[in-house]
Amino acid sequence: MTNLSVNINKVATIRNARGGNVPNVLKVALDCEAFGAQGITVHPRPDERHIRYSDVYALKPEIKTEFNIEGYPCEKFIDLVLKVKPTQVTLVPDAPDAITSNAGWDVRTHFDQLSELVETFTSHGIRTSIFIGTDLENIEWAAKTGTDRIELYTEPYATLYPQNREEAIAPFIAAAQLAKNLGLGVNAGHDLSLENLAYFHQNIPGLDEVSIGHALISDALYYGLKETIRLYVEELKNERVKE
Repeated sequence: MTNLSVNINKVATIRNARGGNVPNVLKVALDCEAFGAQGITVHPRPDERHIRYSDVYALKPEIKTEFNIEGYPCEKFIDLVLKVKPTQVTLVPDAPDAITSNAGWDVRTHFDQLSELVETFTSHGIRTSIFIGTDLENIEWAAKTGTDRIELYTEPYATLYPQNREEAIAPFIAAAQLAKNLGLGVNAGHDLSLENLAYFHQNIPGLDEVSIGHALISDALYYGLKETIRLYVEELKNERVKE
């Protein structure tokens, strides 16, 4: 089964808008686990405009499922990850002032940097994942870094899905198949939702994990968090399309 990792950044955004500790980020994370999520994702940024570094330290001893820290590997981020030692670190090439992640790595250009980072994190027992698009040559370069997994950047899929879902999914099928052939695990994230998640899951071979934040937290406003987690988990139980 594909794991659901809930990105709780949006919860921290709401909290930070008023100060104080409402909503409580730690409680929401633990509730997500209790309601069936198999992981928690956070994306701390240098300005701490949503998840704070203090949140990450507070979450680590309490999370019972997989803990995934994603972000741009600046010195402060690297130090945080090595101290916290999450289950997984996802390396994302976004600028510090980016509103949200909007592209995957050009691995060939950043090969030395990424290879060094992978070695650093894996030597400390932390699973590594590189945030990446569907370019096949780029995935081959990712495999050469020694990374454990890639996370496919799914915004292009989500954008095209309403018009032509077959065309939208095609490059992701090819990318996932190549990754698996190269011995890589495959994660996915960005703009996945109740509208498009089932079809993505049914068509992607060997999908290990999806990381979902914005859509899931937004849906929780309508359905409640418990029911929303249940709905997303159910989408990931659907059988894959037979070839």
